[in-house]
Amino acid sequence: MIVADGLSRPALRRTLRQARRQLSGQQQRLASRRLLRQLAQHPLFRRARHIALYLPNDGEIDPRPLMLEAQRRGKSTYLPVLNAWPRTRMAFQRLMPGEALRSNRFGIAEPAVRPARQRKIWTLDLVLMPLVGFDAFGGRLGMGGGFYDRSLAYRKVRKKCHKPTLLGLAHECQKVDRLPLESWDVSLQATVTDDGWYGGK
Repeated sequence: MIVADGLSRPALRRTLRQARRQLSGQQQRLASRRLLRQLAQHPLFRRARHIALYLPNDGEIDPRPLMLEAQRRGKSTYLPVLNAWPRTRMAFQRLMPGEALRSNRFGIAEPAVRPARQRKIWTLDLVLMPLVGFDAFGGRLGMGGGFYDRSLAYRKVRKKCHKPTLLGLAHECQKVDRLPLESWDVSLQATVTDDGWYGGK
């Protein structure tokens, strides 16, 4: 576990990104299989009909086995796609099994933008979010672009809106004792790693 005291957010990001990038291919595959076991039979995953995930980048834990399992069970799966304008926004678009992907401006694979397949984030049941660092209190440190925080900003004003459930996905090595948070940071209900759950279950 990383101790955050005295580290700035940029310094934390550098440290944590290096830690997850140092995992070998074998360690990454094992972590992905263990993540599947942590989530596949959990009620939050079993009950959800509309689930947003992400495609791994920069050493992130890989949720693709979870996505395939969701599709096998007849659930609708969604990926974030970047808006052409405004460039600081993203949408969540349904991914069809076997659909071709392309690289976005950050080099991350995403489907070709099709607004008719997009769904408002507050109508999703479960969002499985990538992160750089997390703590056991719902804190999440992202890559710094603010895409998820902007998409979820409505939760700050619509206090009674509890959808979707937000779960962070991470490697155990991304755990921080306590993250320094900003006013715009959106808290997670829990974070799930290859070793277990942190926060509410």
